[in-house]
Amino acid sequence: MNNYELMMIFTPVLSEEEFKAAQKKYTAMVTDAGGSTVNSNPWGLKSLAYPVQKKTTGIYWVYQYTASSDFNEKLKIAILRDEQVMRHMVTKLDKHAVKYNEDKRNGVFNKPKNAEV
Repeated sequence: MNNYELMMIFTPVLSEEEFKAAQKKYTAMVTDAGGSTVNSNPWGLKSLAYPVQKKTTGIYWVYQYTASSDFNEKLKIAILRDEQVMRHMVTKLDKHAVKYNEDKRNGVFNKPKNAEV
């Protein structure tokens, strides 16, 4: 099993229910393929750096998961067929990135500089 991070930008016209349904759909795809969810982080509506499909905003979602390497091709096909998704990017995480993300979630980087360890 490998560690991956999926970032997706959904079209801004989705309702809150449609956005949650899309998250559940992709989460279910991972678990059905024998993978597991590490973290799900919906960022919400954000401005885009440049227009995509004549839209200047998008709904961001960052999803970290573990899965086998052959699963990503199936996931990519499903994402490309989904008209709600404007952009996506899957990144394979090495052990340092996994540790960094875990520390970030646990608030290790939010301690004051003069705090005792």
